[in-house]
Amino acid sequence: MNGSLDEKLEPIYQEVLHRNPGETEFHQSVHGVLQTLGPVLVKYPEFADLKIIQRICEPERQIIFRVPWQDDRGELQINRAFRVQFNSALGPYKGGIRFHPSVYLGIVKFLGFSQVFKNALTGLPIGGGKGGSDFDPKGRSDGEIMRFCQSLITEMYRYLGEYTDVPAGDIGVGQREVGYMFGQYKRLTNRFESGVFTGKGLDWGGSRARTEATGYGAVFFTQEMLKARNDSLEGKRVVISGAGNVAVFATQKAQQLGAKVIACSDSRGVILDEDGLDLDLLRQIKERERGPVSDYAERKPSAKYRENGCIWEIPCEVALPCATQNELTGKDAKALVENGCIAVAEGANMPVTPEGIQTFREAGIAFGPGKAANAGGVATSALEMQQNASRDSWTFEYTEARLQEIMANIHQTCFETAEEYGSPGNYSAGANIAGFVKVARAMEAMGHI
Repeated sequence: MNGSLDEKLEPIYQEVLHRNPGETEFHQSVHGVLQTLGPVLVKYPEFADLKIIQRICEPERQIIFRVPWQDDRGELQINRAFRVQFNSALGPYKGGIRFHPSVYLGIVKFLGFSQVFKNALTGLPIGGGKGGSDFDPKGRSDGEIMRFCQSLITEMYRYLGEYTDVPAGDIGVGQREVGYMFGQYKRLTNRFESGVFTGKGLDWGGSRARTEATGYGAVFFTQEMLKARNDSLEGKRVVISGAGNVAVFATQKAQQLGAKVIACSDSRGVILDEDGLDLDLLRQIKERERGPVSDYAERKPSAKYRENGCIWEIPCEVALPCATQNELTGKDAKALVENGCIAVAEGANMPVTPEGIQTFREAGIAFGPGKAANAGGVATSALEMQQNASRDSWTFEYTEARLQEIMANIHQTCFETAEEYGSPGNYSAGANIAGFVKVARAMEAMGHI
């Protein structure tokens, strides 16, 4: 890991390694937070005495269970699923559910740990948690996905509730999957408890702008970083990794703010369109046809497709990694710096490696960490919970305005906290410290629990 730890924090990190063997993503996430907390213990020595950090690094509850389900051929399949309820000092556990073959306990814990601080930064009353399964939805029929979701919730429902734990979507889990899960929860509990899931359909309790929120929020945060440097997105060349929900709506908002998005990617390759991405065509291919991005190049003469290409080698001024963890390495960061990149914001969870972050810092590039830059999704989920609690429905324009205000406040909090603790311009330190202090104060108030 890049960056040394304060002498008071090193033993805590070693204990995390000892208690959580083999969970490399979780180790990386914890180290990234701990290396910024030295100044906090100087200002608040009572946090060390109360072992707040040790408690924050240990989930309140970890649930692991099997999910048996029947495929379309009648064959029984067995998957493993997880729900890690990390911290509820600020409110009910809040965090998505991920369906992907890479999911194991270490990934779910890293996501849940990050979620604690991200949710705290929103200023809304939500704790942090995360869930997932190694189920692969690719190539599965609607019926298979429904049966899997129903089996998953048959076990998980007993741990959920609008005042206990509120899941949402993540990679591999969209409105369709949330619908199946909510339906099974309603069936088992005999309650239309709409606040127990977010990311729902508009006809049954969903929030306008929730689908767009993570991508929009990342762009709003980027715009705020540039504004702090007396600049803007207007006329900037932008590359965005991924071609899913976050990448699509980050592209849309960047284009609306005057930027030129020239590239996106999926697991198979990269498309470069110097004319600027045709968002309608991209959405047709990815959302309706569920095809690869290579189909875009076949239909758009100005586009070039690079199989297994690296999107970070394309010259740009703004880069938004919106795919998955550790996708942007130190080598990739150097390529971006050399090609004139001035701002990077994480639309995904921990997509930049520690070496990449260090490279951006040394080059003076504005870097927005995921805890801050991609908090728009969970912030709008909390707004959906507010609407459900009041039996209300807000307009798209009102919800987007609330989102933009929340992202501006998160930027200001990170910026000012970094200044206060002696790391001006370091949004990672600002996000970690601001989120940690808020959670720590709540834990201190509630006693030794």
